Amino acid sequence: MCGALRLSDAGTKAVLMGWVNRRRDLGNIIFLDLRDRTGITQVVCNRELNPAAHKKAEQLRNEYVIAVIGTVKKRDADTINKNIPTGEVELVVDELRVLNESKQPPFLPGDTVLPNEEMRLKYRYIDLRRDAMQFNIETRHKITKAIRDDLSAQGFFEIETPFMTRSTPEGARDYLVPSRVQPGSFYALPQSPQMFKQILMISGFDKYFQIVRCFRDEDLRADRQPEFTQVDLEISYPQVETVWGVVEGFLTAAFKAAGVEIKTPFLRMTYDEAIRRYGNDKPDMRLPAMVDVREAITPEELEEFATKFRIRKEFPVQLIRIPHAGEISGTERRTIGTYGAYQHVQGPTFVQLMTDPKRFAKDYPAISEKIQAFAKIETDDLWLLAGAVNRPENAAVMDQSIQHFCEKCGFLRLDLAQKYAAKHKAFEKTGDPAKDYRFLWVSDFPMFEWDNGEKRWNPAHHPFTTLHEQDMAKLEANIDSVHDPKSPLGEIRSLAYDVVLNGTELGSGSIRIHRQDIQAKIFQALGMSDEEARARFGFFLEALEYGTPPHGGIALGLDRIVMILTGAESLREVIPFPKTARAVDLMVDAPTPVSEAQLKELGIAIRKP
Repeated sequence: MCGALRLSDAGTKAVLMGWVNRRRDLGNIIFLDLRDRTGITQVVCNRELNPAAHKKAEQLRNEYVIAVIGTVKKRDADTINKNIPTGEVELVVDELRVLNESKQPPFLPGDTVLPNEEMRLKYRYIDLRRDAMQFNIETRHKITKAIRDDLSAQGFFEIETPFMTRSTPEGARDYLVPSRVQPGSFYALPQSPQMFKQILMISGFDKYFQIVRCFRDEDLRADRQPEFTQVDLEISYPQVETVWGVVEGFLTAAFKAAGVEIKTPFLRMTYDEAIRRYGNDKPDMRLPAMVDVREAITPEELEEFATKFRIRKEFPVQLIRIPHAGEISGTERRTIGTYGAYQHVQGPTFVQLMTDPKRFAKDYPAISEKIQAFAKIETDDLWLLAGAVNRPENAAVMDQSIQHFCEKCGFLRLDLAQKYAAKHKAFEKTGDPAKDYRFLWVSDFPMFEWDNGEKRWNPAHHPFTTLHEQDMAKLEANIDSVHDPKSPLGEIRSLAYDVVLNGTELGSGSIRIHRQDIQAKIFQALGMSDEEARARFGFFLEALEYGTPPHGGIALGLDRIVMILTGAESLREVIPFPKTARAVDLMVDAPTPVSEAQLKELGIAIRKP
């Protein structure tokens, strides 16, 4: 291979094949940099030693594919290239063969300035020759193999599930596949193997995993693709901690394959705690949590503070701190909360901000001193206070929940973290995995979430997630309140959990319902009749009646794991053949219309919008 030769090979014969990365013609001597995925070797064509090979080399251009046979020679001391592993040797050509020519590429793999992404995706086969893309795809391979090896060693069977299945309600639209032999009927591409993995537990395969392609027809962004890869697993007879231990094991192996040593067990936090401290169910813990400073002051001081600033004292008073962000101008202070995600979701003015610590310290010295000590403020930190606005005359303002308020504060925390990233440097790699990779388990998610559009409670995870035994009585007491936004259904906790890394959800899972009677109660709480449940999930509900063991599992996004470990900014950088934000494959020009004959055979007519 082109990256294999070393000084110890000097004097030996070698055969190299690859692409011409660069050609330098010095007259009697032509130097070729020959490249493959392992590296580059300098090849020398000397007219005096081999006129025929030199003549062929005169015709070569970038990206020609060639084979060379020659003798490995130690380079002169002043010509050694210390930037590449093969830099101490070169190959003096005895024979050169042109295996294939190349048109002038629209860009070269060695270019330091990249073309736009559309050009890169259209000529993806050129783009994938670049060192960075070769590194990303190789890292993906190593990570995938490490996960597969670790789960196999833990006794898991890798079992494939169908790509053509039935359409079931999931989190996004299905991709549909028309059936030629059943006109008018459609398969769906799976958004996840959820039903099949649970069926495998019923079938007696107590440890299943699969590195599987999934398909979702949803709006795209940097960390979302219409087809993506999951590390999917399911276990029989688990506790929540059983699943967590398995995941921590294969993530340790995956990160080690990429050269990163992580420590387990991961930190654990309930959903309620994550919302209260971070305003987010996937918190980035590289920056400090929000601090409710009510605990730092007396009830009398809180009363005075709440009255003066017209905030609700029964809500948290959140201190948001950005380390080392330093002094900011008055203009910057006044614009806090007017940009980014926080401003986007603000709506009515729910949150009152105190953004001038110096003035606050001057007006309220005792309170300021207490809360700064309580929140461990350092001299060069940027900090501010956020309270829930108290306006009894405004029903929309007074109707907000503590969770709603904390989420607003969480958006503000993230906006400030992004705005002052160059100052706090918390997002920059330090080389210390404990600081660079902050893992977290978030557990006890709500069982149900209120849908404002449909005016009903829907499953927060999926309808096969089980709940805490302690909350079963609450479910039974409120089983017919699906359309009541004040229903205690919103207080029921599920045995669902997410694994989070640096503010990104890597994966989501749960302990499943394995008893048919409990499943029936969940469907009833969702306002689903027996007939509707049978129509949507009939085959699965019948399977539950044939001795289903307790089971649970999780699915993690492999693409996201690779994206984080390679430092890529988009999933498109770690997927060989991705789609654009408009779900288009520019290289093969898909999707495209199909012929009338194909549509007729499927019994489909296209209706123009």
